Amino acid sequence: MTLYFGSDHAGRELKGILLSHAKEKGISVVDLGTDADLSVDYPDYAQKVGDAVVGAPGSYGVLVCGTGIGMSIAANKIHGIRAALLYNEETARLAHQHNNANIVVFGGREVPPKEATSWLDAFLSSTFEGGRHGRRIEKIARIEQEHR
Repeated sequence: MTLYFGSDHAGRELKGILLSHAKEKGISVVDLGTDADLSVDYPDYAQKVGDAVVGAPGSYGVLVCGTGIGMSIAANKIHGIRAALLYNEETARLAHQHNNANIVVFGGREVPPKEATSWLDAFLSSTFEGGRHGRRIEKIARIEQEHR
């Protein structure tokens, strides 16, 4: 499994913490930026990570901006992406179990690092349950197709 990471300037610090945490757990990571404190536009990094995840089946993405909202909106515009903005450990698990999310999003100004790493662990240790949730994911995919 590979995790692709991206952030804007407001999420850079938390992205670095999450990336290091994943690396320490032996997970393959790719940092797609930003690496600077200069103001950058979050849609650019959402697109980089989204494209990487779509291009590498079985991989996941981690995005961080100030609130996580902008990254979520931008990433979910990419065909095949299901980005989930996390706000606690339960949503991290359910994003994977029920929504088969392939990108998780954090608010760098909203989530303490210790909580964020715990949420990432919860997401990665859970699996998609399928069943009725699979039917719902198929419906989301149909909506996506209809609005291409």
